[in-house]
Amino acid sequence: MATADPYVEYQPGPDNKRKKRGFKPRPGSMVQAYRFALDPSSAGEMRLRSHCGAARAAYNWSISYVLASWDQRRAEASYNLPEDERTPWRRWSLPSLRKAFNASKRNDPRFCKWWSDNSKEAYNTGFAHAAAAFDNYVKSKRGERPGTRTALPRFKSKHKARLSCRFTTGTIRLEDDRRHITLPVIGTIRTHENTRKLQRRLTNRNARILSATVSHTRGRWFVSLQVEVERAIATPKRSEAVAGVDLGVKSLAVVADHTGQVHHVANPHHLKNELKRLRRASRKVSRRQGPDRRVGKEPSNRWREANTERRRIHHRVANLRQDSIHKLTTSLAREYGTIVVEDLNVAGMMKNRILARSIVDTGFGEIRRQLTYKTAWNGGRLVVADRWFASSKTCSRCGATKDKLPLHIRVFDCDACPLVLDRDVNAARNLAALASCTAGTGVAGDRGARAPKPRGADRKTRTTRQSRKAGAGWAGGATPAVRGKEAGDRRRSIQLTLW
Repeated sequence: MATADPYVEYQPGPDNKRKKRGFKPRPGSMVQAYRFALDPSSAGEMRLRSHCGAARAAYNWSISYVLASWDQRRAEASYNLPEDERTPWRRWSLPSLRKAFNASKRNDPRFCKWWSDNSKEAYNTGFAHAAAAFDNYVKSKRGERPGTRTALPRFKSKHKARLSCRFTTGTIRLEDDRRHITLPVIGTIRTHENTRKLQRRLTNRNARILSATVSHTRGRWFVSLQVEVERAIATPKRSEAVAGVDLGVKSLAVVADHTGQVHHVANPHHLKNELKRLRRASRKVSRRQGPDRRVGKEPSNRWREANTERRRIHHRVANLRQDSIHKLTTSLAREYGTIVVEDLNVAGMMKNRILARSIVDTGFGEIRRQLTYKTAWNGGRLVVADRWFASSKTCSRCGATKDKLPLHIRVFDCDACPLVLDRDVNAARNLAALASCTAGTGVAGDRGARAPKPRGADRKTRTTRQSRKAGAGWAGGATPAVRGKEAGDRRRSIQLTLW
């Protein structure tokens, strides 16, 4: 009989059961990335684009190769064909895909004329990405992968896919002039900046290159070198200090240490400051003759110039945001021995259409990601508070917890003690106290402390689930259930209003 979802019938074979062993650096070393901007010539850029296109083609070939057997088995199952007579499964591991591709590339009309122009590492990049995509999909279907449900792997578009290629073998070296890098088949390419920071470590044999990844981001080519580096044991300036970091929109971060000192980091609002220029540039692009792939229409030269100017504004905003986040996280990691941050539900916060743009402009997820590895580099410790820890609703003096504290109320006024404090400062102090508290005491910042639940709800963000056909609903986004006489009166009032 045909199953409801034949895509998850596959039982992993011996090679899929094999545990992936990640690379482990030597004692006293760690894996670090060095990223340099490239300045390729026209011929060098053509070779870079060819390798990135080969990686995309190999990925699409892998997707079609595996899904062909899946679709065939689904058709055979619809005819009640026995299991032993169906088309065998095709394995999607990296070695299996590479072996199948090598057997067909010389006769396949899609690859036979140009596959030898690129390095084998370009095709391995596509095979590795396809294998990871299928693994994530099957594990998500079986409930073995946490997080949101992973969709079936899809093909990458030539016009939308990000240009990227990874090299793990072959000639990967920095030249002695510190202004060039050599990659397999691609050859020597000039770097836009000096590579002395990494060249010194390679000369002293304190580092070795593991892999190189070239990518096209924000209108420029970059190479990211994964390096095993010997790093000396570092300690923060204040190794005993504990800092609670409350991220927000009004202030990018409010930092409160265990001594009570508070430091506000202003939000630079990079996107907000450039919105006027961005709107003007977007209007200029919309008034030009743009491309139309449906009829094969090429864009005009004036459209290309206007679109380049608009992209330049987007790239400037992204670079400024990245620079400010790096400065913030580096200063925190070098200053404090222990840093406490919240486990923010950024995806859920993005559903607020009023604050979504400001949340994107701040980069909450990137701040936490950088703090994770920078605290380890500097010998510190990062503590992530539970997502349901009431940092803003808990009094930092007496530990009393409010039932509700709407977002528009910016001052915390405790009901049990005379504390009146800015809500962000109060949250930062509670986070700082969280690092040294003990469970079960009921004090401020305690993981065991529980807020009163007058509604009997635990870890819920809305009262009821809103219907898909419902309108905007009441304030707060939740429409309470209405029954009986009240429901009839409400329907009659709506009918009279419409009449």
